[in-house]
Amino acid sequence: MNVTIVGSGYVGLVVGACLAETGNRVICADIDERKIDLLNGGQSPIYEPGLDRLLQRNLAEGRMRFTTDVAEAVRSGLVVFIAVGTPPDEDGSADLKHVLAVASVIGQNMVDEKVVITKSTVPVGTASKVRSEIEKHTDGTFHVCSNPEFLKEGAAIDDFMRPDRVVCGIESEEARPILEELYEPFVRSGNPLIFMDIASAELTKYAANAMLATRISFMNQVAALCEAAGADINMVRRGVGSDPRIGASFLYAGAGYGGSCFPKDVRALIQTGEEMNVDLSILKEVHETNARQKRLLGQKIRARFGDDLTGRSFAVWGLAFKPETDDMREAASVTLIEELLECGATVTAHDPVATDVAREWYLGDRIEYAGDEYAALAGADALIVITEWLQYRRPDWQRIKLALAAPIVFDGRNLYDPARMRRHGFEYYPIGREQVR
Repeated sequence: MNVTIVGSGYVGLVVGACLAETGNRVICADIDERKIDLLNGGQSPIYEPGLDRLLQRNLAEGRMRFTTDVAEAVRSGLVVFIAVGTPPDEDGSADLKHVLAVASVIGQNMVDEKVVITKSTVPVGTASKVRSEIEKHTDGTFHVCSNPEFLKEGAAIDDFMRPDRVVCGIESEEARPILEELYEPFVRSGNPLIFMDIASAELTKYAANAMLATRISFMNQVAALCEAAGADINMVRRGVGSDPRIGASFLYAGAGYGGSCFPKDVRALIQTGEEMNVDLSILKEVHETNARQKRLLGQKIRARFGDDLTGRSFAVWGLAFKPETDDMREAASVTLIEELLECGATVTAHDPVATDVAREWYLGDRIEYAGDEYAALAGADALIVITEWLQYRRPDWQRIKLALAAPIVFDGRNLYDPARMRRHGFEYYPIGREQVR
C-alpha cells in the first residue's frame, strides 16, 4: 500500500518505519530540510531504541523515502497520515494550525480517492475541521479517520509492532477495509483492532493519558501522606498494585511526570471540558499536583542546605524526562536545575543520551556536563538522581562516597533502599519513604 506521512517527528517516524517494515511503500514528508537530509542519510533526529536500524534497512530496500515536497507526497499516497505537532496554546488547548495546514495541502493535491488519518493527538471535533479544510479545495472523494497513537517513548517500536490495541475512528465503512489491511500484520496475535466513531477515538487518546497521569499524581499525594505518617510508599504501591482491579503500572511515586504527552494532554482535556461546560476538576488537581511535585526535590534540598545555595555544587544524574529517550520536554530535571541555579548553586549533570538536547534547547552552558556519571560527582555537596536510567540503579557506593564532598543523596525516583543507604553511611532523601539522616 502507498502510504504518506506528513510530519517526520517522533510519531511520524515510528509509524513510517514500522509500516515500511511490513512491506508498505512509505513517503515521509516534512518542511524541515535539515531533518530530511539527516533522515535520507539513515540517521534519526531523535533517540528511540531500534529506530535507526529500521530507517536504514527500509531506505536501503527502497520501501521508505523522505522529502520536503509535501504536495508530491500527498499525491502519491492512498493513505495520508497527519502526524504533525499539536503544541499547547496559551490557554492549554491544542494548537491545530499545523494539522489544518496539512489538511489544506491535501485538499489542494487531491488527484484520486484518499483515506486521511489524523495520527496527531487532537481534541474532539478536529476531524470535522480537517474535513472542512480539505473540502475548501476539492470536490474529490476522501475519508477522514482518527487513529490515535499509544506509543511509549523508549519502547515505541515494540508498542507499534505489538500493540495492546489499535483504535480507529471512522465516518464511513469504505475506510474500514483499508485500515484492516494496513494494521492486520500488527494484530495477528489477537489484540484488538477497535473501530468506533471519530469523536470517541479522539477522546480515547486524551482519556488514556489523563488516566495514567492521574495515577501518578495520586500516588505522589499518597507519598506525601506516607512521609507524614512514617509509612513507605513502595510498600503501599505493592499492596495497592497487587489488586487486579488496579494493577501495578504507573503507581510509582517520584519527582513528577513530564514528556510531550501527559502534561500537554491533561491541559488540553481540561480546556476541552471548559469549552463544553463539563467539570473536569479532578484533572485540574492532577495537573497542579504534578507542578508541585516537580518542586519537591528542590524543597528537600533547601531544607537540608538552606535557601541560599551560593557556593554549593550538586551532581545531577539524569536529564531526560524518562529513561531510553533524549526527550526533555516538561522534564522534572529542568525545573529542579533552574531552581538550584536561581538559589546560587552550580550543577554538573550526566545523562546517557540527553546531554546535547539539554545544551542546545534547555540549559545551555549554565551547567557543566559530565562524560560519565561518576565524573559528575567530584566535590559535589550532594548527588541528585532524577531519571531512572538502568546504569544508575546499582552504582559503586564506595566510589560515590569518595567523590562527593559529603555522602548525601536525594533520590527523585526511589531507586535505592533506605536500609542499604544507612549501611553505606549516606544521608538519604527519597520520596514517600524513610529518610536516612
